[in-house]
Amino acid sequence: MPFGSLGAQRHEGSGQVPERATEVTAATIARLAGVGRAAVSNWRRRHADFPQPVGGTDTSPAFALREVEQWLRDQGKLAEVPLRERVWQQLTGHPGGAVTALVHAGCVLLVLRHRPGLWREAAPLADAALAERLPDVLDTVLAERFGRDGRDDQDGRGGQDGQGGREGQDGRNGQDVQDSRDVQDGRDGQGQPGSAGRPVQRRTVNTPRAAELAASVPLLRAVAEFAADAGAQDAFEFLLGRHLDANPRQYTLTPPGPAALMAALVGPAATVLDPACGTGTLLRALPGAGVLHGQDADPDLAALTGLRLALAGPATVRTAAADSLRADAFPELAADAVLCHPPFNERAWGHDELAYDPRWEYGLPARTESELAWVQHALARLREGGTAVLLMPPAAASRRSGRRIRADLLRRGALRAVVALPPGAAPPYGIPLHLWVLRKPGATTRPAGELLLVDASGVEGAAADGARDRLPWPALHRAVLDAWTAFDRDGTLTGRPGVSRSVPVIELLDADVDLAPARHLPPPAAEGGAAALDAVRERLDSTLRTAAGLSPAPPAPAPGARWSLTTVGELARAGALSLRPGGAGTADGASPAVLTEHDVLAGTAPSGTLPEGPPEEPALIRAGDVVVPVLGGGAIARVATETDAGAALGRNLQLLRPQPGALDPWFLAGFLRGTANHRQASSHATTASRLDVRKLRLPRLPLADQVRYGEHFRALAAFEDALRLAGRLGEQLVRGLHDGLTDGTLDPGPRNGTEEGDTGRARASSG
Repeated sequence: MPFGSLGAQRHEGSGQVPERATEVTAATIARLAGVGRAAVSNWRRRHADFPQPVGGTDTSPAFALREVEQWLRDQGKLAEVPLRERVWQQLTGHPGGAVTALVHAGCVLLVLRHRPGLWREAAPLADAALAERLPDVLDTVLAERFGRDGRDDQDGRGGQDGQGGREGQDGRNGQDVQDSRDVQDGRDGQGQPGSAGRPVQRRTVNTPRAAELAASVPLLRAVAEFAADAGAQDAFEFLLGRHLDANPRQYTLTPPGPAALMAALVGPAATVLDPACGTGTLLRALPGAGVLHGQDADPDLAALTGLRLALAGPATVRTAAADSLRADAFPELAADAVLCHPPFNERAWGHDELAYDPRWEYGLPARTESELAWVQHALARLREGGTAVLLMPPAAASRRSGRRIRADLLRRGALRAVVALPPGAAPPYGIPLHLWVLRKPGATTRPAGELLLVDASGVEGAAADGARDRLPWPALHRAVLDAWTAFDRDGTLTGRPGVSRSVPVIELLDADVDLAPARHLPPPAAEGGAAALDAVRERLDSTLRTAAGLSPAPPAPAPGARWSLTTVGELARAGALSLRPGGAGTADGASPAVLTEHDVLAGTAPSGTLPEGPPEEPALIRAGDVVVPVLGGGAIARVATETDAGAALGRNLQLLRPQPGALDPWFLAGFLRGTANHRQASSHATTASRLDVRKLRLPRLPLADQVRYGEHFRALAAFEDALRLAGRLGEQLVRGLHDGLTDGTLDPGPRNGTEEGDTGRARASSG
């Protein structure tokens, strides 16, 4: 059945209320049509038949998806809205909100993954009948994956919602009612009260009622078709990823780079806990685990995480909705591993009410040390010898208020390593977060004599300016894991200057107990010494000579050309070039490198990586393509070389692909870089300047003249590259000399003047 009929499907006699029209913004229309938002604004101004807004505001109007889709088709700008886009728009237009729609979609996807026959039996029903049938279908699978429903007989189930007494029909008994009451009064489901007597919702994905599902049926039919193409897991990952991207300020996410590193530091584990699980990224990073426990204070996140983990694999999933510090849902757990990205700098974490909690084995954390409360909670939920890795703010390693707990963690061997990540590794992206690696001591465990300290910002290529899209994660992983593996095996590590070493615990137990790695590691300038700096200087000399040889002589004066001009937009319409915006695409196994905006501005090789998600084809670069940044106002255009070929096009970049025989790429790039050209094609509607590439102009010239100009522009590019390299080498040499002189690894040599000269001056003075 074609997708277009699914969302609007109605059966005779269903009595269902007509579907609410799905609304889309101008940004969504631009994504559907593969154009910029400026193009949508132009369409609204130039075309009287463009659909009128049906909602939103004056500054951000909303349009009916079906009207927009039909208009795009009539204009020849769209053959068909992609299936995933239609599903996403239906999800965002759900009357219960996007999270409710995601949960309902996830439940159906779980049925499609584990019991597809149940869906095939129910799908032919009319919409109203399907809504009545779905609770039984969903409850069967949800009970298998998450246990019994956490709601009791007072919430409308068990004969109160028109289902004829669900308790008698699905085998639920009096014990189920008692279990759900335990949940409601703060017990843990086994008759034990939660920490501090707070309620713990142990079953976070409850079976929706028929009334709740009525508005979701068209969406669920569409989701089922989407899953038939993409797979149940990938379909949910796409929808969840879109939701998180659309609400960046609402969620604090753990990026895949640090998540994979944290999982690798833990190693294989059968039972894993994340007490602040968020969207479940850390738990998903350990695919071999058999039992996954996740808890989050946000019930919506706990439900989405449960569905995400259940769709990802066969592991037993146990999620709970409550604050782990105040209402621990797993008080008897002895996990093999704990992974956690806790909330930072919380003052109201329960300091007063939890003063006598048995988890504070290493000392009661100060009110300002919520992170040390999470550290001790993680240790309390480990088995003896189990490993925990927590993402921590750097202040937790040096704040005076936490020095006594840090000291006790060291003395008893619980804290095994502190790893400083470069800025940009995880939110908040502007500061260099730390990883703490902990291991729960046993009764017979001998305390460790040394602590491993790693400063990953010393790894070659690590950015120092918080740019998360260009961190060298493969190199970072190797440096950290090589150091940890050797230290975990031998209990000590000589390490690499500026990157890693193990420090005797006794040296750290001073008045401050400062565990910041940068304060205990020799600077990276010591590595290689004077010989390495000599090599840099020789390379700099060679580069300067090359740059001097490439320095272009000024061309002969011209009387002032009177060219006939055209624009990039006109050339695109004529087929002389094609345009493609960057930023699309997700990783699927081995993914290409990404040419980022920074790479274009700095003249460096592609250094970014694609985000995780369902497979989505990115824009791949070919040699001879011209890449232009669209933000910032700088006059830059880069001609792609064989080194760039195969890389994906990053965000805030526009690709121009000249038609061979019609446009010379160097001619195109050279004229696009004209300062006046950029000025007239840029807009300043916001605080940043944005370039409308279609407005950039260039002269109409025969191909032979284009090549003549292109040769000059190519020579200028070679000269510019040499200057950039010389600048980087010069900075490296100056920094290395400064560091070597200040840390004592380099000797400045004799004072000005020879010893004989000094002696002569002394004699003259005495005479």
